Amino acid sequence: MGDEVARHEFTREDRTRYRTKVRRCLDVFARMLRESRFEFDRPMTGLEIELNLVDEAGDPAMRNAAALEAIADPDFVTELGQWNLEINVAPRQLTAGGITGFEETVRRSLNEAEHKARDVDAHMVMIGILPTLQAKHLAVDALSGNPRYALLNEQVLAARGEDLQIAIGGVEKLQMTADSIVPEGACTSTQFHLQVSPDSFASYWNAAQAIAGVQVAVGANSPFLLGKELWRETRIALFQQATDTRSDELKEQGVRPRVWFGERWITSIFDLFEENVRYFPALLPICDEEDPLQVLERGDTPSLAELRLHNGTIYRWNRPVYDVVRDQPHLRVENRVLPSGPTVVDILANGAFYYGLVRMLAEEERPLWSQMSFSAAEENFTSGARMGIDAQVYWPGLGTVPVAELVLRRLLPLAHEGLVRLKVDVAERDRLLSVIEQRCLTGVNGATWQARTFHKHYDHSALDRPEALRRMLRTYRDLMHSNEPVHTWPVG
Repeated sequence: MGDEVARHEFTREDRTRYRTKVRRCLDVFARMLRESRFEFDRPMTGLEIELNLVDEAGDPAMRNAAALEAIADPDFVTELGQWNLEINVAPRQLTAGGITGFEETVRRSLNEAEHKARDVDAHMVMIGILPTLQAKHLAVDALSGNPRYALLNEQVLAARGEDLQIAIGGVEKLQMTADSIVPEGACTSTQFHLQVSPDSFASYWNAAQAIAGVQVAVGANSPFLLGKELWRETRIALFQQATDTRSDELKEQGVRPRVWFGERWITSIFDLFEENVRYFPALLPICDEEDPLQVLERGDTPSLAELRLHNGTIYRWNRPVYDVVRDQPHLRVENRVLPSGPTVVDILANGAFYYGLVRMLAEEERPLWSQMSFSAAEENFTSGARMGIDAQVYWPGLGTVPVAELVLRRLLPLAHEGLVRLKVDVAERDRLLSVIEQRCLTGVNGATWQARTFHKHYDHSALDRPEALRRMLRTYRDLMHSNEPVHTWPVG
């Protein structure tokens, strides 16, 4: 969720000063882009995984502060809900066993954290939405202790002026009202970071947008919310609605949502930051003392704190990132479309597919986005989230096709070649892409496994719905630790 901030009461003067400062940051950023002041000689990749905590029965364990104290690992941090944690994995290059390095690091860290968290009756689960969440878990007192979350909650509700309305229709229908942003904490995701040069950023972002619907369809893992079976990746719809600062009237006027797919292909990373400043009022108008222009003119690297903070409150599914490491600025595409889980190997298979495919599409002589409308990419995204691996999507030259067929016939070969160009080890490449291939051949991803296992318990036994979901989740938790890909899991 970003950097910690202190509790704060904002005045009109704060907002005026912040608006001036963030626009100054934008001007400095534009100058940095013109002068090519960015590190990209050794492009790195990064990984963040959000986690859920459950007790022995499989119900949410509202004790992330105690779990963090027991784990005592700086790579683990809080997330919005008290049943959430996040692990931040150190960035690395994909060459020379980089993907296996990610996998080994995450598995080792999770195993150690799981062992220590048991002392406070908490167990780790990587899943898009915890299926045993109930309405009582989504009250405002479930916010994590970091003051940032309380502040965000106040500002979102103040901007909206009324309670949040969440309505999702899928296999079943859910309607609920929320007086806080806690339902956002139900959304646990995997985030892939890809460092790119200023000149290539637009191509990589456009490519990531173009394949977002395919990614979410193949990787769906969030079919349940509050006991209801909804979309195959319900997290998409929930996240969009749980942070919506717009009243119905503002929606009718065309005001953009803060969880945003976007509305156009871009020509520069500047387009995205400029849209952020132009379209979205500040949620956290906190000013830093740094004068970014003075810092730049003396030859140092400005932090652009206000621009980065503002960017962190606009939840694009592919987010632009400006960051500074060891006084060197760089740019990243943060891919946020995928859920957490089911296993570490499933996550890294999703990563291999993404990194390889986006590399190829970004470097094609005739860009995919020149053959495809932006609205078609957004429709693919919604279709993939609703239907998962059974989705139909549009692809240039093919028309509307089953997503599994598109992946098998067209996209896996591209991802394979992209990983070759990235110099990923042959064994890593073949092992991980075979996971994506088998998901498409079997029609099984995390969402379909969850739904089938739930129905086996609920439709053919005397278990009530909550207990059928608990039993499914306990089985999921055990199989998750096997690190066998989800398409191989037995149903039951």
